[in-house]
Amino acid sequence: MYGNPLYHWTGLAAATAVILPLSVAMLAGWVPPWMRKRRAGLRLRACGFLCFYALSLLNAVPRIAGASYATVMTCMKAGWVVLALAAVLFLLAERRDSRAREAGPGGSARSAGDHG
Repeated sequence: MYGNPLYHWTGLAAATAVILPLSVAMLAGWVPPWMRKRRAGLRLRACGFLCFYALSLLNAVPRIAGASYATVMTCMKAGWVVLALAAVLFLLAERRDSRAREAGPGGSARSAGDHG
């Protein structure tokens, strides 16, 4: 059921090398070149990437550790919750970006009646 641990180590190493530094740098204020025009939702998007990293941890670590079937299944179910959270964060980031685009440069994205 666990498969070859080498595959899980490889996936975990790739996620640690790519997703973790990218999301931490984005939280620190760095903007990747392909996201220069979508800065309004940057922190939400970074948190979404951190959710992907947490998903890789939830799927790989129990298998690498040789945890019980119940533990692996519990972590997999928690991974679905984390994945749903990432999707919500990405949707909120896109919503914030679209509001910022509508407001234009230097304008407020909120109208007088919008409180949320």
